[in-house]
Amino acid sequence: MSDRDDFLRDRQPPSRPGPPPGPPPQGPPPQRPGPWPPQPGYQGGRPPFPQQPPAAPYGGPPPPQAPHGAPPPPPPGTTAPPQQPWPDADYPGRSLPTGRRPRPASGWRKAVYAATFGLVNLGPSRDERRDAQMEAVVQSALRGYYKVGVLGKGGVGKTSVAASVGSVFAELRPADRVVAVDADTAFGRLGSRIDPNTHGSYWELAADKNLQTFADLRTRVGNNASGLYVLAGEPATSRRRVLDPAVYREAIMRLDRHFTISIVDCGSTMDAPVTQEALRDVDALIVVSSPWADGASAAAQTMEWLANHDKNDLLRRTVVVLNDSDGHADKKTRSLLAQQFTARGQVVVEVPFDPHLRPGGVIDVSREMDRRTRRRFLEIAAAIAQHFASAPDAVRDRR
Repeated sequence: MSDRDDFLRDRQPPSRPGPPPGPPPQGPPPQRPGPWPPQPGYQGGRPPFPQQPPAAPYGGPPPPQAPHGAPPPPPPGTTAPPQQPWPDADYPGRSLPTGRRPRPASGWRKAVYAATFGLVNLGPSRDERRDAQMEAVVQSALRGYYKVGVLGKGGVGKTSVAASVGSVFAELRPADRVVAVDADTAFGRLGSRIDPNTHGSYWELAADKNLQTFADLRTRVGNNASGLYVLAGEPATSRRRVLDPAVYREAIMRLDRHFTISIVDCGSTMDAPVTQEALRDVDALIVVSSPWADGASAAAQTMEWLANHDKNDLLRRTVVVLNDSDGHADKKTRSLLAQQFTARGQVVVEVPFDPHLRPGGVIDVSREMDRRTRRRFLEIAAAIAQHFASAPDAVRDRR
């Protein structure tokens, strides 16, 4: 050995003892500790990165991007936690539209609502809620058209009831045309209670063969502020012409082409030829009586006449009205008469005295009539309209 070999051997560090000879031990490779635990699918090395969606081909639509402020989409194979909706902020005086209480329309509740600028809303009263229910009945669907006859002896307010009920129908059903027809041959006054300026008559309407549209018919009828039209009878100042069933039938056939609801003010006697013709074509009846024994006796005779002439279906659609036309009704007598009619299955409505109806002239159910009186006429209209749903799809074919 040379001097150079001795020098290099002296410079090497001493060797460490190695493992014994033999095959290497088996076992999992050591893992390098990291700041997070191993994720599913991790095999060591770098932690997996979230996979990016593949890029769209050139010219294709770009991949969908999350809106600004929205959380990023979850990685593939994972499910995002359900998003909880934000609760509605409960601000003072704030309420959702679906739970908003209706405003009171009248009375001290309305005064409280106005005085507190809407902060205190007690809602409608019991009478207002009942009015809303009856108005919904009056506005119920009607297929075809409907005729309502009004009967009663002279002096009981038959014409006033016909004009008032017709005005309520016209006011609450603006999409339909409602007409009141004066079929009282004893110089009826229906026209003066609705539109004193109307100049049409049965004879003009029946004789005119050119009435093809409603605009042609409009010149033959009057109307009031509620939208109720009227075919007036023969005025007392003109030359006397007696209405007969043929003229009545021809005029009504022309009205049926343009009006949905007709209120027919019949004569005072059941045996009158025009009254007989009208009863052949009505779908419901209103029998008006005074709140006294003699008026109720006449109304009871009308009921018996209907029963004896096989008009039981019409009798079931009849409303009895006890009308206090002069303000002298006795409360006890009126209550007893109402019980007698109710015991026989009839709907009875008591109309109180209203000074607006007493002197005559045009009836205004919206502004001039007392609120309690209007509620009674609304009740009458609802009692009639409750039979709309039971009517066939077409009450009658258009003639």
